[in-house]
Amino acid sequence: MKILDMSEAERPREKLFDKGPEALADGELLAILLRTGCRGESALDLAQRLLAMVGGRISGLFACDPDYLASISGVGTPKAASLLAAFELGRRFIQQSDAPGEKIKHPRQIYKRMLPRLKGLRHEECWMILLDGKSVIKRILKMTTGGSAATIIDVPAILSKAMQNGAKYIILVHNHPSGSPTPSISDIRETASLREACSACSVKLLDHIIISDEHFYSFDEEKMF
Repeated sequence: MKILDMSEAERPREKLFDKGPEALADGELLAILLRTGCRGESALDLAQRLLAMVGGRISGLFACDPDYLASISGVGTPKAASLLAAFELGRRFIQQSDAPGEKIKHPRQIYKRMLPRLKGLRHEECWMILLDGKSVIKRILKMTTGGSAATIIDVPAILSKAMQNGAKYIILVHNHPSGSPTPSISDIRETASLREACSACSVKLLDHIIISDEHFYSFDEEKMF
């Protein structure tokens, strides 16, 4: 059905202004970004097809290679660019509105805070969370960006940033695009090296948390320290 053939109250754009964006389903929001459909498909039909291709999950679209997304029938470069730009704006909004000041008591707090930054990425990133003596977050910094299977834990850079910011504790965070948060041998070895280096600089490594889209692994919780 063409969107113009729908009742005005059910058209995604009109529904958004009438009831607010939170009232729209994922497919309806995607249809607004797509703006138009293609031959035989409305924008809403195209949106639903795209979601079906990635198991109904928005994060699946975010994880799509840009060239692949643009190659999908009915999408093309302009629509793919609109979708990718919207996803990135959402990620940046989360980062900019995520103020410090939270006291960390459990690794799940870190998982919830960092997941919007790392969910759906096709590459690994290493982040550091700086805390004061009361375990309150001072700053959150991205340290390195790697490939699909590894990233570098830059020990000198981590210690330098920690001391520059007067951190008493640090928590290391990185993601596993593979979907499994289980640490690799390299993860374990590099974490041990970082912990030893921190102890020599009067900074304590509280935890290293590995995040996948649905799960996380805490070195501290798993007694890996």
